[in-house]
Amino acid sequence: MLYQEAVRYLLTLGRELASPSHTRAQKFDLRNITVLAERLGNPHRAYPCVHIAGTNGKGSTAAMLDSILRTAGLTTGLYTSPHLERINERIRVSGQDISDADFAVTFHHILACIEELLASGALPAHPTYFECLTAMAFDHFAHGCHSERSPAPQGAGRSEESLRPSSAHCHSESAAADEESAFPSPSPRTPVDFVVFEVGMGGRLDSTNIVTPEVAVITQIDFDHENYLGHSIEEIAAEKAGIIKRNAFVVSAAENPAACAVIARRAAEMNARLVELDTAWRLEDVRSDFGCFRARAFASGSSAGLDLAPHLPGRFQLRNALTAAVAARLLADRGICVPDGSAGRGFSITDSAIERGIASAVWPGRLERLQDRPALFLDGTHNPAGARELLRFWQEEFPASPYSDRGESRANEVSRGSRIILVYGAMRDKAVDEIAGLLFPHAAAVILTQPRQPRAISAGELARLTRHLAQDLQVVEVPEEAVEEALDLAAPDDAVFITGSLYLVGDLRRWWFSRSAVRATPARSAPV
Repeated sequence: MLYQEAVRYLLTLGRELASPSHTRAQKFDLRNITVLAERLGNPHRAYPCVHIAGTNGKGSTAAMLDSILRTAGLTTGLYTSPHLERINERIRVSGQDISDADFAVTFHHILACIEELLASGALPAHPTYFECLTAMAFDHFAHGCHSERSPAPQGAGRSEESLRPSSAHCHSESAAADEESAFPSPSPRTPVDFVVFEVGMGGRLDSTNIVTPEVAVITQIDFDHENYLGHSIEEIAAEKAGIIKRNAFVVSAAENPAACAVIARRAAEMNARLVELDTAWRLEDVRSDFGCFRARAFASGSSAGLDLAPHLPGRFQLRNALTAAVAARLLADRGICVPDGSAGRGFSITDSAIERGIASAVWPGRLERLQDRPALFLDGTHNPAGARELLRFWQEEFPASPYSDRGESRANEVSRGSRIILVYGAMRDKAVDEIAGLLFPHAAAVILTQPRQPRAISAGELARLTRHLAQDLQVVEVPEEAVEEALDLAAPDDAVFITGSLYLVGDLRRWWFSRSAVRATPARSAPV
C-alpha cells in the first residue's frame, strides 16, 4: 500500500475530533487499542517511556525531554499530536519524522491486524484515526521497518515493491508465505532505547494510556475540550490525572489549586511518588534574551543548580523546560535500563545533557518567528490559557504597542514603536469569544480568516461575534491572502501574529516556506 493511499485511508476515519456534535456518537475507552496492541504483541512494552498529559505545554515539554534523552546518547521515539504540515511528524525516531515508506509499511501491518480482528469479532468497530496512529507508533518504535531511513520527497509515493510488508507478526502463515514470494525479505528491525508519548486529549481514556511509564508528567491544566473532558477544572484535572499508574513517579507542573488537589489525591490513591514543580524546585535569575527566557533552577534544599535556556520564545517555555528537566532528573535518579538484547543496559543523564538538550530543542509553530521587519510569528494558541500567554508575550516584548499592562490606550506611543497586526482563524468548538476578548483589543488591526477544516468557524460568523472587540477588523477568508494583507498593513517595526488554530498555523507554515517570493528573507525557527 502506497504512502498516499495509507494517508487517505486514515483520513476517511476522520481527524481527532470531526465536530462538536460528534461528542456523544464517538466511543472513548481503551478497548480498541488494548485488543489491537495485544494482537500486535504488545509492542508498547518493548521499551521504557515517559507519558505526558496536560492542557498546554505538553508538546513543548515532550520535545525538550526527547532532546535531552538524545543528547544523553539514546535512540528515542517521540509521539505527538496534532501535526502541523505532514502526518509523519507525529512519529519520530531520533528527531527524524517516520519516512513515507516506513509509514506505509507500518500502516499495512496495523490494517491487516484490524481486518483480522474485525472478521473474528474481537473488535466491535474499526479503530479511530487516533487509535490507528497510536498503534502505528507503538509498533514502529518496537520494530521499525527499514534499516535505511531515507525519507521520500514530501508527498511522493514509493514503488509497490519498496513498500512491501515484512513477514508480519499479525499475519497468518499462508499470508506470510504469499508475501514472501512477492517481496524481498524484511530488513532487520532495531528498537528505540526510550520513547516519549504525548497524550492526544485528556489522559484517562486516551489511546496512549495503555503504557506503563517510568515517569508520568502533567503540565498546566486549564479549560479546553470541555465537551469531552468536563466543564470544571476538577473534572478536566481528573481526566489528565488518569495517566497516573500504581506506584508511579509523577511530575506535576499544574498551578491551579483545584487541579493540584485532584492530582495529589489521585497520586495518593495510586501510591505514586508525586513531585510538584512549585514545591520541589525554584527559579532564580530569570531574564529574557530577545523573548527567549533563561534562568537557574534549584531543587529545594540544594545549592547545585541547572542552567535552563530554552531556544523557544515565551516565558511559559521556561516552565516547560523545568518540567522536562525534573522528569529527566527522575529518570537519572532511578537508573532506568534500556533494551539491549536480553540483559539491558543502563544509561546516564547528566546535568550537562539536560542543559544542552533543552537549549537545542525545536518545536515549530509555537511563537515561531519566520521573518524580521516586519516581524512575522506563527503561534498555535487555540484556548484561553494560551491566549493569556500570548498576551503576556506581547506585553513583555512589544511594550510600545497600543495597550498597557492595564489594557489602557497608549495610542500616542504607537508611532514610536511596534504595533500588533493579528491574523486569526479558529475552530467552532473553541472559546473564540474569550480568546478574542483577550487578544483583539490589544491589536492595532485584526484580520479574520478561515482554516481549511470542516470544524472551522467561518470568518464572517467570527466577525459577527467579535467585531465590537477590535479597533480595526477585516475579513479575508483565504488564509494566504490574509497574511499578505497583514504584511501590507505592517510597518517595518510592527509585528504580525498568526494564531487561533494549529491547523491554520500548519497550512500557513507550509505555504510560507514553499512560496516563490517573500517580502523579506525568512529566518526559519530564528530566536526572537
